[in-house]
Amino acid sequence: MSVLKLTSTHHRDTYPSISPTKPSLTQAGKTILITGGGGGIGFEIARSFAKASASKIIIVGRRAGFLDEAVGKLRDEFQSGGTEFMAHQADIASDTSIASLWEFLHSQGILVHVLVLNAAHVKPIALDTISIAKKELMEAFDINVGGNFLMSANLVKQALRPAGLQLFLLNVSTGAIHTPAPRVSTYSMTKAAFTGLLGRIANDRPVEDVQIISFHPGVLYSEGASKDFDKDAFSWDEFALPADFSVWAASPEAAWLHGRFVWAHWDVDELKADPEVSRRLKEEQGYLQVGVQGLTAATIQPMFDVKKN
Repeated sequence: MSVLKLTSTHHRDTYPSISPTKPSLTQAGKTILITGGGGGIGFEIARSFAKASASKIIIVGRRAGFLDEAVGKLRDEFQSGGTEFMAHQADIASDTSIASLWEFLHSQGILVHVLVLNAAHVKPIALDTISIAKKELMEAFDINVGGNFLMSANLVKQALRPAGLQLFLLNVSTGAIHTPAPRVSTYSMTKAAFTGLLGRIANDRPVEDVQIISFHPGVLYSEGASKDFDKDAFSWDEFALPADFSVWAASPEAAWLHGRFVWAHWDVDELKADPEVSRRLKEEQGYLQVGVQGLTAATIQPMFDVKKN
């Protein structure tokens, strides 16, 4: 398992600065929508937002029964917390299903303040990238890029959104976008493509409009991972780390990372206090974004500034 340390402290579990019970991270009055929220990290993210006093949490997925079971668990755990839980069956591989989801939300007068893009298409897992069938490759792009893009666009374009209301968009990405692991070719490529796309969208839209953060959640022993790996194959991270990090990322405390990709493991206080990180964020538009290694915004002269001889 590769580890990239941008801060001296590398967390494997949650810690006080990202605790959802921290007053400055409160999600009171907000509605949270989480794709792939029925289990694994999506379910844990729902729990963390409930701990942060979110008013409404909507979990979305393809399996209705699985979602209903998850909502039942959440209601039992947080029955005295004041959070309303909802489940809605939807498939982000389908444009029609996505449109139906947002039409339903509008019809119910529900405004989504925070969108967590967690659902992902992982298959096929291939050792030789060139051997992947085009159909399988495009299916992965359609879900991990196209479906997530449509979800993002619908968040921003909500008709119920009052002028000037800030929204939050979180992309559960993967460290495999820059440390590609064998056997996850389509997953790595499509996750990198969408993370790059969000970086460009963030360049177009100020953080006051929609705060966008992509992050690597860690190596987690999820339902999907259990099908391909033994539990002793890795030193797994705790689900509470990316779950609580999501709450922090959906708060004003994370505004300075708008449009960037980070690891949930990095200590947020150390990261913000690092003068080199601060300098590069200010001077390099492409810092902590998807791009070509060795080239940064600081080394490229804009084409429109080039004078003809």
